[in-house]
Amino acid sequence: MQKPVDLGYGISMIDLYDLGVAQRTGTYVLHEEQPAIIETGPSPSVPHLLKGLEALHIDPADIRYIIVTHIHLDHAGGVGMLLEKCPNALVVVHPKGKRHLADPSRLIAGAKAVYGEKFEKLFSPVLPVPEDRLIVKEDGDTLTLSDKRELTFFDTPGHANHHFSIYDSRSRGVFTGDTIGVFYPQLLKNGLEYCLPSTSPNQFRPEAMLQSAERLEQLQPKRIYFGHFGMLENPRTAFEQLRFWLPKFIEAGEKVMAEHHEAPMREKAEAVYQALYQEVNAFLQAKNIPSTSEAHDIIRLDLQVCSLGIVDYLQKTINQG
Repeated sequence: MQKPVDLGYGISMIDLYDLGVAQRTGTYVLHEEQPAIIETGPSPSVPHLLKGLEALHIDPADIRYIIVTHIHLDHAGGVGMLLEKCPNALVVVHPKGKRHLADPSRLIAGAKAVYGEKFEKLFSPVLPVPEDRLIVKEDGDTLTLSDKRELTFFDTPGHANHHFSIYDSRSRGVFTGDTIGVFYPQLLKNGLEYCLPSTSPNQFRPEAMLQSAERLEQLQPKRIYFGHFGMLENPRTAFEQLRFWLPKFIEAGEKVMAEHHEAPMREKAEAVYQALYQEVNAFLQAKNIPSTSEAHDIIRLDLQVCSLGIVDYLQKTINQG
């Protein structure tokens, strides 16, 4: 297990080995008078999180807040299990996510629809959170952790309707969850800061995603803390790549929907995935990054889930008229 990484400004990152893969999903630990955690990952990642806290010499009982940017299981699925080890913590969640953490049955059903028989290995168990341990943060609300650090919450739909992003006054950084996309630190050794949009089902809305990104960009952050994965101290490249890739994702989806309009959803999504991966692979090869790079395994998985979200969004658009 990799040791927690000191990111400066009183922030450490713990690799959660989500999906059994390093540098996939991270937890951020904010070392303040009222210590806080941002993101928990899924339940199978909780043991890694607890080992990370131990390595940081933090007693889980001292954690005051567990914050989740949104309630997708790869970000918040482990919160119920983690609470059992953090008896004094409250869970901070978007207003539209509160009831689903209290009763995760719909979250479970949605994840099973996407991941099928892999669900048990990847996410189980998903435990409910007692309502008296849930607090919500509306758009513009703040949370003071110490006289050095105040967090401000911004409603940022696009990836999901139950998503907020968090501006941190001490680091002047933003915890973006999946709003800006996925960062692939595996490619830094190739000299490439590379991000792709995260368009997973079933609340993906490209217009809202771009509007949310613009709002965060106006904050002029000095760094971005991604849910997947790590810190980027060049926020401009993340915003630019979102604006570059998102139209390409939609264009690929629209072409498939036009050519395969009678096909089942899974077949359409597979066609979108093939088109997107071909384009992404060509882009990376042009940067002298071979298809054998370790990042490709994660990119392929991400694009498969993204393709489902693109088809779901376009089908809803067609159905609405």
